[in-house]
Amino acid sequence: MRSLIRLVKANPSVLRFLVVGGVGFVITMVINYGLKLFVIPQHPVTALAVGTIVATIVSYVLNKKWSFDDRGDRHTAYELLLFVIVSVIGIGLNSAPLYLSRYGFDLEVPNVTRAHQEIADFVSGPVIGTMIAMVFRYWAMNKFVFPKRAELDDVLSPTSPSTASTPTPAR
Repeated sequence: MRSLIRLVKANPSVLRFLVVGGVGFVITMVINYGLKLFVIPQHPVTALAVGTIVATIVSYVLNKKWSFDDRGDRHTAYELLLFVIVSVIGIGLNSAPLYLSRYGFDLEVPNVTRAHQEIADFVSGPVIGTMIAMVFRYWAMNKFVFPKRAELDDVLSPTSPSTASTPTPAR
């Protein structure tokens, strides 16, 4: 718990990212269960993916305007492209445990009861999948989509270590 408090104090964007993630989680669950229970009950992975896609669009706006508002001076189209790439990977990571649970382990009716199926779906998709995707997304957002200005300046600077010429030692 103390390490979490230290992390939040050192990186305020972590707490904001988690709040945005919480909003995204609620959006994902409402859409996921709405589709899964009433529209496409035979396609639970698709229902989760659609919910995650909608939540991802909302999270881009919230992350750009709030979580990482002090970062990322990139051109918006380039930033959006990076966000989409990170999000597509995140959606895959989020959906993979549910896909494995349903189709790899056959945790679906008639192999298990409806209650077991729903518990397995919830634990594998919204819980395990979301945790895996959340860690990846935070790392990737910090590193690629919304880097700190100093890191962005280092990358774009003509004198950055990767672009500067290396002096030849005198002999």
